Amino acid sequence: MGTFFQSSSEEISFTINTNRPFTLYEFNRRLREEIENALPHRYWIIAEISEARVHHQSGHCYLTLTDKEPGSKSTLTAQARGTIWKRQYQEIAQAFESQTGHPLRAGLKILFNASPRFHELYGFSLDIHDIDPTYTLGDLARQRQETITRLEKEGLLKLNQKQALPEVPQRLAIISSPTAAGYQDFVAQLRNNPFGYDFQLTLFEASVQGIEAVSSIKAALSRVTLQRQAFDAVVIIRGGGSQTDLMCFDHYELASAVAQMPLPVLTGIGHERDESITDLVAHTPLKTPTAVAAFLIDRLNEFEAGMEEVFLQIRDAASALAVAAERRVALLAAQVQQGTNQYLHRRQFQLECQTRTLSDKPQKFLTEEQRHVMCEEIRLTHAVEQLLRVKETKQQNYLLHLETNTLKKLETGQRKVTHVEHCLQLSAKQRLQNAQMHFQKNQQRLLYGAKDQLKIKGHQLQLMEMDFKSHDPEIMLMRGYTLTYVNGKLLRSLDQVTSGDLLQTRLLAGSVISKVTKTKEPDLFD
Repeated sequence: MGTFFQSSSEEISFTINTNRPFTLYEFNRRLREEIENALPHRYWIIAEISEARVHHQSGHCYLTLTDKEPGSKSTLTAQARGTIWKRQYQEIAQAFESQTGHPLRAGLKILFNASPRFHELYGFSLDIHDIDPTYTLGDLARQRQETITRLEKEGLLKLNQKQALPEVPQRLAIISSPTAAGYQDFVAQLRNNPFGYDFQLTLFEASVQGIEAVSSIKAALSRVTLQRQAFDAVVIIRGGGSQTDLMCFDHYELASAVAQMPLPVLTGIGHERDESITDLVAHTPLKTPTAVAAFLIDRLNEFEAGMEEVFLQIRDAASALAVAAERRVALLAAQVQQGTNQYLHRRQFQLECQTRTLSDKPQKFLTEEQRHVMCEEIRLTHAVEQLLRVKETKQQNYLLHLETNTLKKLETGQRKVTHVEHCLQLSAKQRLQNAQMHFQKNQQRLLYGAKDQLKIKGHQLQLMEMDFKSHDPEIMLMRGYTLTYVNGKLLRSLDQVTSGDLLQTRLLAGSVISKVTKTKEPDLFD
């Protein structure tokens, strides 16, 4: 009875008769020859780049290529190493980047022409001779359109645009890298604006390019959400960059997080080509950080101009009211003066009539009547002057009351705004401290849990290693078992041999050649 080793998918057998075991080099050389004979041509292959590395000394590019299950982003079905040799790498890389706008990097799906290679020392790999950039362009466009369609179906594409942007957005949550040139330009432009507007800027640090950009910006957005009462808007900025650096802003998870923010989001990513998907879902997309700063300054300037126009309207209305009151007073004075003159004329006419009628009365009566008329004239003149002074005083008091009322309302509103800003700052600081303490506790808990898991997995690996070693064919031979071959194939049943066949029995050291003279069927009663 022979002992054999079988892999999980197919059996590996040797067709060469030998009196000694293979060395690993001999086995790998034989495997290389078989692969080159079986696959002698070049083949067009589709795969995703999971890692790309250029060796600086040799100039060769080494890729890790993977294939995944349809509809899955993490389940691998195949993996291989790819090599672009120095003599071809520069030409292939330049042509690919010039047409796609991306260098060869992890995450891209490519269609490449390659030939299989097996090296005795380095194992299996693919020599890449050419890459078709049009396939990658189509795949990137498909991924972008799928993301936009998904956002639209989920109602997220225009969701953030429904958030109301305040007339005077001065409390801003900035998501950016503190060392980015775009951030420095943005801050400088706001603080040095020619109108002297005051902006309250709070930086939430995040990586805005690379593999960690999506998770970093999402974490910053979550921190802003916890303090949303302290801000009027969120601004995401970076200082431009290559098309590759901006790929993170086409990611679905980041676009979804931006769309669902409870505050209006303004973007100034610094892109030169088409809008990113994050721009599409943002409340107000702008090209550069300085464009965002200019937009905010212009918005405050428009509000100030509107307030000045309202002030001018109030002033004009007050002036019109004062002019109208002055006209009413002048008209009333004219009416009083006219009434007085008419009264005097009537009294004088009556006096003349009485004088003619009573010409026989004593001169004393006439004198008394004249004095009475003069007193009435003086009294009426004094009353008219007093009435004019009262009306003028009321007009001045009305104007003074109007100005005082306006100033008091403005001062009261300013005090309320200052008080609300102070309360919001205290609340934001307290919430930030609580969040930091909670984060530190969870960090320690995760660290200890990870160490325990590593110990358990290490123990499991040791057990598996011991189990594999116990099934090693060499160890089985050392225990006294043998391997029997007929015509170069492992003997498993009586159907494989006939009388006269030569058998090769492999021992731990050497082998035995025997000839079949007779076969016997198994007997259950023996």
